[in-house]
Amino acid sequence: MGNHKLLFAAIASSAICFSTLCPAQGDVAAFYKGKTVIIRVGYGPGGGFDTTTRVVARYLGNHIPGNPAVIVENMPGGGGMRAANFVYDAAPKDGTMLGVFSPDVALEPLLGDKHAKFSADKFSWIGSMTTDVNSCGVWKGAGVGIKTLDDLLKSKKVIVFGATGPQSNTSKYPLFMKNILGAPLKVVTGYKGTKDLVLAMRRGEADGACGLQESSVQGAFWHDYKSGNLNVFVQLSMERSSQLFKGVPRIIDAVKAKGREAVQIAEIIIGPNEISRPITAPPNVPKERVAALRKALTDTMADPKTVADGKKMGITWTPMTGEEVAKQLNKFYQTPKAIIAKAIAVTKP
Repeated sequence: MGNHKLLFAAIASSAICFSTLCPAQGDVAAFYKGKTVIIRVGYGPGGGFDTTTRVVARYLGNHIPGNPAVIVENMPGGGGMRAANFVYDAAPKDGTMLGVFSPDVALEPLLGDKHAKFSADKFSWIGSMTTDVNSCGVWKGAGVGIKTLDDLLKSKKVIVFGATGPQSNTSKYPLFMKNILGAPLKVVTGYKGTKDLVLAMRRGEADGACGLQESSVQGAFWHDYKSGNLNVFVQLSMERSSQLFKGVPRIIDAVKAKGREAVQIAEIIIGPNEISRPITAPPNVPKERVAALRKALTDTMADPKTVADGKKMGITWTPMTGEEVAKQLNKFYQTPKAIIAKAIAVTKP
């Protein structure tokens, strides 16, 4: 009888350990101990993706088994495409390199971008650091008193929007407004990130910019926003609204007036905003390390130090799990081909 009890206890212990990945976690800790995890951010320093990632990197290593050092390296180019391609193809597949780029970039293969050398469903998605409401803004009303989307649509002046790469969301969003809503604007590309776009507006090179995440405005561009120099005139959202941008119209309300097809196109162009700040590992990273990184990110976003740093920046973190990010992106890949073709067309200059 005693032997049966010992056998049962051993089986129960093994089951518990298996369910919590005990041996694997030990292996993960042994792997990461003494190592450095590099996070490649697909945009220049000082923008929303960069500042958010640096806050997370400050504490992420504390929650990864083995407590590796975590550093951030900027890799701007192609509106985040350069970093996405690098992490997918050239980065080590062992969990020591992660990537941060816009969720829109993850949809580029779907939208026929030949520069996208990856398959979004093969990335090892770790999660999203937070979910924001995206927006477009103009500098001092673009000189013609633009305060709302309706003001833009009625403008007699052609409004110049700065952008990073031709396939970036900073380019696609204004082109969507031009080709779906009839906004009088043109897009000038070549800037390295959101910070450069705001600098371009300050210098008078551009009247406006899109891709202004709520957390970016609350953080790096808070003074510009509070002073009234940076005027957010539309929220780029399908369902959510930001308290920060209270009273600012959502783009979907104008799109609905254009019919069901326009809404479907908006879903594939604007919809990815719901993910906001995704972080991924390359394909084929050992599953136990992906699981550990996912848990580490979840724990980091709940860490009182991360929460406190967010409050200093005016940000309340609203993260997504890796499973949720993957599920959302996979949903976009189910979009009918006819809608995809039209989405491609309306985001061309």
